[in-house]
Amino acid sequence: MRKLGPYWLAALLLLFAGVARGTIFENIHGIVHDPQHRPVAGASVALKSATSDWSQKTQTDQDGEFSFQAVPVGDYVVTVSQDGFQTAEQHVTLISTSSPVLHIPLALASVNQTATVAAEAPNVANVESVTPTTLVDRSDIERTPGADRTNSLQEITDYVPGSYVTHDQLHVRGGHQVSWLVDGVAIPNTNIASNVGPQIDPKDIDYLEVQRGSYEASYGDRTYGVFDVVPRTGFERNNEAELVTSLGNFYQTNDQLNFGSHTDRFA
Repeated sequence: MRKLGPYWLAALLLLFAGVARGTIFENIHGIVHDPQHRPVAGASVALKSATSDWSQKTQTDQDGEFSFQAVPVGDYVVTVSQDGFQTAEQHVTLISTSSPVLHIPLALASVNQTATVAAEAPNVANVESVTPTTLVDRSDIERTPGADRTNSLQEITDYVPGSYVTHDQLHVRGGHQVSWLVDGVAIPNTNIASNVGPQIDPKDIDYLEVQRGSYEASYGDRTYGVFDVVPRTGFERNNEAELVTSLGNFYQTNDQLNFGSHTDRFA
């Protein structure tokens, strides 16, 4: 048998790593134009997470186009500014298997402007994918009674249509064959709710993306739901600490201690 060289071995490892890992990072592209639909070059574009301090900045090119690479799934606000124009904002929800293309018009600045009326774009269905997707963020979990309890899985049953726990198994769409992932990496043996519940604390979740059908065949033909957990990044708190504790009569407590600080590059 011929021995594989180090380069072939590294290539095989990268191949298998790509197959085993899901997608939790996507790209955002956009075009900035004036009221006559002419491209606006050199405009400053800022991408800011709606739930943390994560942000990126870039500028439009000569064609008025911009892009952000490797953006984690979640809710974001895109802000565009340029001299001679009014600042524009646009909200976007990024889910896996989607690379949205934004069209951002800039209105001309008015010297006699007396009032500015702004409205947030309504949430619309994702028409780029046939996969029903539910995105739950940590603010949803925090404001829903009982959703942050360890081993309850209420962060799913309270938000995902057709989901319920029975016989110690999480059922979605009538079946209990589900797949759990953390940052796109699959967790083995996750069909039993009592196995996966203690391992994934709802208070550690930044975003939970749930797919309920029409996903890739690599997940298996008997998979009724795919749960991709994006853990907290650390950018949501800076020089802060939090102690959470609860007591009951079920011979367990639900305690958690969080503290941290971060810079713009590290959390």
